[in-house]
Amino acid sequence: MLAQEKTLNIGGIILAPGYQTYQAELSQEYGFGRYPNVITSMQFERLLSASGPTLGHLERISDKTFPKRIAFLQCIGSRDQNHDYCSSVCCMYATKEAVLAKDHFPELDLHIFLMDMRAFSKGYQQYYQRAQDNYGIHYHRSRISGIYEDPATHNLSFIYADNEGDQLERIRAEFDLVVLSVGMEISESVRNLGRQLGIELDDYGFCHTVQFNPIESSRPGIYAVGPFREPKDISESVVEASGAAGAIGSILGQSRFTLTTIKDYPPERDVSEEEPRVGVFVCHCGTNIGGYLDVPEVTEYAATLPHIVHAEDNLYTCSQDSIKHITETVIEKGLNRVVVSSCSTLTHQPLFRDSIRMAGLNPYLFEMANIRNQCSWVHSNDKPKATAKAKDLVRMSAARAALLTPQNTVNVPIDKHGLVVGGGAAGMTAALTLAESGFPVHLVEKNPELGGQLRHIFTPLNGKDPQKILNELVHRIDSNQNIAVHLNSQISNTSGFKGNFTSTLITDHGLEETINHGVVILTTGGEEYRGPEYGFGSDPRILTQQNFEEIITGHQTSPLDKDPDSIVMILCVGPAEKYCARICCTVAIKNALAIKQQKPDTQVTIIYKDIRTYGFKERLYTEAREQGVTFIRYDIDHKPEVKISQPSNSNEDSLTVLAWDKTLQRMVEIHPDLVVLSMPVIPNPDNKNLSNQFKVSIDNEGFFMEAHVKLRPIDFATEGIFMAGMAHYPKFIDESMIQAQAAASRAFRILSQDSLIAGGRVAIVDPEKCTGCLTCVRVCPFEVPIIKPDLVGVGKIMGAAYIEPAVCQGCGICSAECPAKAIQLMHFTATQMQAKVHALVQSEPVSVPLLDP
Repeated sequence: MLAQEKTLNIGGIILAPGYQTYQAELSQEYGFGRYPNVITSMQFERLLSASGPTLGHLERISDKTFPKRIAFLQCIGSRDQNHDYCSSVCCMYATKEAVLAKDHFPELDLHIFLMDMRAFSKGYQQYYQRAQDNYGIHYHRSRISGIYEDPATHNLSFIYADNEGDQLERIRAEFDLVVLSVGMEISESVRNLGRQLGIELDDYGFCHTVQFNPIESSRPGIYAVGPFREPKDISESVVEASGAAGAIGSILGQSRFTLTTIKDYPPERDVSEEEPRVGVFVCHCGTNIGGYLDVPEVTEYAATLPHIVHAEDNLYTCSQDSIKHITETVIEKGLNRVVVSSCSTLTHQPLFRDSIRMAGLNPYLFEMANIRNQCSWVHSNDKPKATAKAKDLVRMSAARAALLTPQNTVNVPIDKHGLVVGGGAAGMTAALTLAESGFPVHLVEKNPELGGQLRHIFTPLNGKDPQKILNELVHRIDSNQNIAVHLNSQISNTSGFKGNFTSTLITDHGLEETINHGVVILTTGGEEYRGPEYGFGSDPRILTQQNFEEIITGHQTSPLDKDPDSIVMILCVGPAEKYCARICCTVAIKNALAIKQQKPDTQVTIIYKDIRTYGFKERLYTEAREQGVTFIRYDIDHKPEVKISQPSNSNEDSLTVLAWDKTLQRMVEIHPDLVVLSMPVIPNPDNKNLSNQFKVSIDNEGFFMEAHVKLRPIDFATEGIFMAGMAHYPKFIDESMIQAQAAASRAFRILSQDSLIAGGRVAIVDPEKCTGCLTCVRVCPFEVPIIKPDLVGVGKIMGAAYIEPAVCQGCGICSAECPAKAIQLMHFTATQMQAKVHALVQSEPVSVPLLDP
């Protein structure tokens, strides 16, 4: 394509230019570029990929042999003298790669060498534990200073310090392959982009953002997301992208749809009287499919199947040219059903359905055969068998396609109001983002004032004053006429579905109010754990970090009559032994620095399992060490002890902390004036009740559970309901605000429409067959079916099941479980599915009979 220059009039810019990995050859001590068997983490992932240079076979570069013993070295280009930040993803990235390698090759001996394990996000601690317990992956806390190669064997060796046993040892280890976990950097081209746009960058090229809008750059209207703002993983990048869309929606609300062109579809063709004329399009998907099975042979086979009048193969069926070609072929050949044999319906079905709709076909006259995920990717080692299985999948899809019928949809009006439950930082941000985009919002808070946990945070993090953020948010809430604030109120009941909810609020005085709304955002926050560990509650000198922060900022009276000379902080208390509460390490270091600033000679000791100051928070960790804060690491088998005793020469009880120092290999005894416990954030106890009312899920810890950790990280499985803030998982203020903007952005997708399309793949009840047995009511995970007493069931009995099409998720569980066969899942009827199974057991093309449901 020739270079073109265009001028665009825009109201906002989102910068998502990504990152580059650190150039490992700059760290010459590791031999990358000199030793062939030293590779980067990105290269190792390509080796594991079926589409990689070795087709998924793990082999060394030097001699093409299988590496039995592999070492991963962490923090290459992170947490060093030239990079004072943590790249956030490397620990879990290496762990994931090690688990994948073990899955493929169980005989591997895998070792990961690190300083701290940064498993700080939701589910990461459990994944890290499974990597050790189920996969036998070894973790060593040692930073490697250099690698040596044996010129004869090209094996690699290095010396590391092992303090996991009873004594410190220096060990020389030899490996077949070494993987360098390289960190994130901002490329020079991205830095130039930032300079051209006139936005402020830090010394490393990351985008500086403002205090009250954590994704807005120094230039209003320009937003930075993903690693360009700060190193982060996929889930957080997806959230930030949605958050930026929400932020832009706030400033462009009045312009919404003013430049939108509505796609013009031709009238639907009536195919009810036509014989099936099926077209099959088989995709090579580059080498993803074509490299592992014979696509032309599958295409030729498809042409022999009943009702197939056209079959062809395409290099990439999802390309723009191929999509247009499908539309043209449907018209030219008079096709009335289409089968695409390619990849997953989850990602590509809407695209192909739209292509046949442009040809005048109902979009439900489309079927996909997933010959990539279900065939080529899992049978890459046996091309003949993969080809045979692909034929089976195509034959099954063709049989079902011949029986597909058009499905009708209806438009259901949408209520334009939003409901936000919880008035903390996340709740206020979500409400403001919706309201500033032009949508009326009900903000419900059970306490007498807004703010939530933000009211207990006083010391700034990275220069951002939490109380200024609180006051600014409350002021904007009070000034916005689109927001109705309901204090001292809780949700007592809710009903309805996406676009049309009805909720009842009840106040502390028992007054009730019913509101209608189209979406729900749950931002109920979390709270600090207050368990009995380490003597908490038995002595006023044993505090939580929240107590301590209030004391050092003058918002709570100190239990001492003087300033403390010695303070011990213990991390990972209680529930934090099972999951990482994400913020505890940074909060402890932040408060340690605050007391050091007030009284520099205070002895502060932090006793920890891992320091998880990810991203730019690593700078606080560095500063704390420079300020003289002492760090002592413990493990779960040697937890510290807190004792209260009365010395013989004193009338006051003394605090004693005993901790096993793994570096010194001996017990350390400390006599502090205060013991400060980093109690983790635990879920709001209201979450369980709200999960029942709104029919949403919570995880094992009690936090709300997202629909998909990467694809839908702020959505519930229940449509029209979203989450944000610490109700989802512990996080910092700026992270909660970004997630709230993201939740509002997801809500825009619903509220910005005038009506909701219902129908299609939904379950339909035949009341004349229904016995009212309640099976569907019990098994539906979304609690959609109800028994309507005015419906006439089998044998003229009053009362039969009813399923609201606008709420049905189309999972088919009720249809499968109904003992009376009174429920059909439209587009997946018994006739269609039986035809598919019938085709599976036939080795030769046959005409598939129409079977009764």
